[in-house]
Amino acid sequence: MFGNLAHTQLQELWWIVVSLVGSLFVFMTFVQGGQSLLGTIAKTDRQKSLVINSLGRKWELTYTTLVLFGGAFFAAFPKFYATSFGGAYWVWIAILFTFSLQAVSYEFRKKDGNLLGARVYETFLFINGAIGILLVGAAVGTFFTGSHFQVNAFNLSSWKHPLRGLEAALVPFNLAMGLLLVFLSRALGAMYLVNNIRHAKIEEKARSAAFRNFLYLVPFLLYILYSLLTMQGFALDPATGTISLEKGKYFVNLMAMPIVMLLLITGILLIAGAAVITGYTSKRLGIWLAGPGTVFTCLSIFFLAGFNNTAFYPSIFDLQSSLTIYNASSSHYTLTAMSYIALAVPFVLAYIAWVWKLMDAKKLDASEFDGETANDLY
Repeated sequence: MFGNLAHTQLQELWWIVVSLVGSLFVFMTFVQGGQSLLGTIAKTDRQKSLVINSLGRKWELTYTTLVLFGGAFFAAFPKFYATSFGGAYWVWIAILFTFSLQAVSYEFRKKDGNLLGARVYETFLFINGAIGILLVGAAVGTFFTGSHFQVNAFNLSSWKHPLRGLEAALVPFNLAMGLLLVFLSRALGAMYLVNNIRHAKIEEKARSAAFRNFLYLVPFLLYILYSLLTMQGFALDPATGTISLEKGKYFVNLMAMPIVMLLLITGILLIAGAAVITGYTSKRLGIWLAGPGTVFTCLSIFFLAGFNNTAFYPSIFDLQSSLTIYNASSSHYTLTAMSYIALAVPFVLAYIAWVWKLMDAKKLDASEFDGETANDLY
């Protein structure tokens, strides 16, 4: 079946798979968003414990999805993995460090003998929810603005900027992408808490936070959309394999792929609708509208970056070192083998959905902690 596909078809298939995993990760950052809202929507220790234990049911899924995203990139597009993770290592170390702080915080915040105190671990959770997601967004922004690297004839890459990836956060477009993800994750986190917790004061503040953070992300979204429609892109000549700058390349991509435009518009409308429903009605389904909306929007961004003969990881140091889904991928044999293994993914997703449903069958309220010791809680 997959063995009969051309190499280019497998490369495009795996860009879709990697894009889907990355989009699911962005949706799962509602955990980080909820963490960054902790000081806003929960004032008492009991309220904080309620919020953290609600998010604590899902934090491992976010972390696992991030690892899966990196693993899929490593297997399908190893040259990107080697170039980005091997060259821009400071930004990736910083991101992974904030996620390590998250894991430690959930484990030890309420444990006996906690020398640092709960407030310190709550600060760690905020750092993961704000700084970690900001840096993730800045890293994604480099798919459009480019990075400082060079790849030689032997496929050995070298990074050409002393900040080793942290310089991405200094570019306005990348910073806007990071702030967009921060406020989106906060809106998603608030919607999740409205759906998952039964506590009047928390719900009231979470509903307000969901709509407010959506309003905060709108200026960054408009700036990013305007930039994408007008900025230069990195175009691939399929005949020669050379990369050149093309004005309005991403606008051209959008016009050439109507399905991507549909995904983008539908995604934005779903997120906006979810924010309005959560903020101005008593309904709790906002997260289930914003979730697909987030995935659709992120898919459109990834597709704009990688499809229609576009370099998805451009180099502004050496244009011809830019990476495309065709020159950065694994071999036909590897992609074929991975495709057969990936057939098990729908079953894994079905299992996750089933477990999620079981965990959320009973919504959290204050009685959740009756009879529980500190060691039983996050």
